Amino acid sequence: LRIEETETPEVFFLKARGELQISIVMENLRRDGGECMLARPKVITKTIDGVEHDPVERVVVDVPDFSVGGVTEKLSLRKGRMVNMNTIGSNRVRIEFSVPTRGLLGYRSTFLTDTKGEGIMSSYFEGWEPVKAGFLVRQNGALIADRNGKTTEYALHGLEDRGRLFVREGEEVYEGMVVGENARPDDLICNPTKRKALTNHRAAGKDQFVGLDVPRKMTLDAALEWIAPDELVEVTPKSIRVRKAVLGTEDRKREAK
Repeated sequence: LRIEETETPEVFFLKARGELQISIVMENLRRDGGECMLARPKVITKTIDGVEHDPVERVVVDVPDFSVGGVTEKLSLRKGRMVNMNTIGSNRVRIEFSVPTRGLLGYRSTFLTDTKGEGIMSSYFEGWEPVKAGFLVRQNGALIADRNGKTTEYALHGLEDRGRLFVREGEEVYEGMVVGENARPDDLICNPTKRKALTNHRAAGKDQFVGLDVPRKMTLDAALEWIAPDELVEVTPKSIRVRKAVLGTEDRKREAK
């Protein structure tokens, strides 16, 4: 691990050997009562003969045979190249890939999903190669709260059709906080604190709620894998939240211009 200071006193560069090592350091920090915000990890490149090079890793996966197609497809999208494949027993396959480290960022959770938790993955440094363009980025946008307050069942029930939620009913949120993953590629500004309109005698409209789906609980390593370049992971002793780097809705619009 290496820590480097920046021009801003409260901002540091933490250099580590991967997302997992960063997650372990931050988890120890929050257990000791510390708070911090983390940006999406970046790969440290190297300039060779005036050309920028990415580190490349040899990735070895031991997976069930039903997941070979999915794993191969996902790593190919991340600029991975298959170099070897062997059958192990009757229903497992061991495959070796040469993959730029940049392409492995955010892949761990996808790998576990594609192999239904039965896959084993390890890697080691293989060498350097010129930086490739067109790396896969997150394909879904974020559901972003537009105000401070507590979430309501009424509001969250309406948002469930838009994507996967990260928060529960009655949870404190703030403007710029990411409360879920949008089913579409773009970000969606929403009001997760909205309450049902009431009349003097009864609620306007009938209650038709049958309960909310269980929200996706963001662990520290999952949040680091998920966030986009304009987002941060907020780490406190009690909570792990995702937020936009610029909280104000109007401020983000001005930056986009």
